[in-house]
Amino acid sequence: MTSSSARPRAAAPALLSLAIGSFGIGMTEFVVMGLLPNIAQDLLPAQWAASPEHAIAQTGWLISLYALGVVIGAPTIAGSVARFPRHRVMVCLALALTLFNALTFLLPSFGLVAASRLLAGLPHGAYFGIGALVAADALGPGKRAKGVAFVLTGLTIANVVGVPLGTFLGQQVGWRAAFVVVASIFALATVCIALFVPAHAGDPARTLRAELKVFRIGQVWLALGVGAIGFGGFFAVYSYVAPMVTEVAGSPEWVVPIVLVLMGVGMTIGNLVGGHLADVDLKRTLVGGLLALALVLALLAVTSHWIWALGFFVFATGFVSSVLSPTIQTRLMDVAQDNQSIAAALNHSALNIGNSLGAFLGGVVIALGLGFVAPAWVGVALALSGLGIALASLATERARAASAVRRPAADG
Repeated sequence: MTSSSARPRAAAPALLSLAIGSFGIGMTEFVVMGLLPNIAQDLLPAQWAASPEHAIAQTGWLISLYALGVVIGAPTIAGSVARFPRHRVMVCLALALTLFNALTFLLPSFGLVAASRLLAGLPHGAYFGIGALVAADALGPGKRAKGVAFVLTGLTIANVVGVPLGTFLGQQVGWRAAFVVVASIFALATVCIALFVPAHAGDPARTLRAELKVFRIGQVWLALGVGAIGFGGFFAVYSYVAPMVTEVAGSPEWVVPIVLVLMGVGMTIGNLVGGHLADVDLKRTLVGGLLALALVLALLAVTSHWIWALGFFVFATGFVSSVLSPTIQTRLMDVAQDNQSIAAALNHSALNIGNSLGAFLGGVVIALGLGFVAPAWVGVALALSGLGIALASLATERARAASAVRRPAADG
């Protein structure tokens, strides 16, 4: 039975199967951030004994390497497998996620764990990009966005439930236990996708070379820049929430999962609000969202010594960043012309460049001895830089539109 002929009742288990995988992706991407001190103590004991700040900063490379894997894998894998049956591709991607995350908890040294994080990031973007196409087709005409949103719900719920619980488990039992759970979730997703996602043909005419033509569009580069740099401000803070809670606010370790729940709730609400606002006025939402992110991060930096203020502004950071997420996605889709499938994957590349950049720069300022509040100021700078790129993109678009209007008038 092909997806085009699948009965409506077959869509629910198919979408749920895909959502289980997106839940696992949300958990594997973000649970490291709440366990940085635990991982640093275990894998870098000598550095931890000499300087916890330097050990945590180095452990932040695990975040950057995962994000780098997403950046590399999203366009290359999505473009390379477009011609193959999509349901089979999704099974392979889920299986790869299972194996690579299993390596994270099995491998003994920091260097090998770092390599496993790079590998774990490779299937991330392709899973969401191809999964979005499968989900949209599973529900049929007129319900495309609903199907995509259902799959992405797994990622949102992961930040409310999976990441805090994984962080708590990792603190109590050992950080590797969190990745045992992650790998188990991907194993379940693999089985469910194989059983419940209906056959979905690929497009034999789509090749990697044809897909990569999207990079010839200047506005695509600017949209990717907004996501990679502007959204990096969020990750500069999210990557180092755990030490901010314990070292800056002076709260016990068990408070970290609670703060992460607040971040997840903010992200969940912001995603819903952002989708609505982007439909009403995408350009104002993009500009206003980046300004709001810079302001919230600045307020977080100056009030983070009080745990109640830290919790509130972490919630606000999650909210504003998730208002931006669908806005940036929509902007990229608008400027990508006919290259919609690879654009969906490229959005995850851009956001994970932001993940890598924010985590790296946050680690740099910590290693320089500027303290655990310094990443918030890095976030302010990145958000404002993203705003500059967004304004340049919109100005270029207006100039081209005005030129197009003047040209026929001159010809007449």
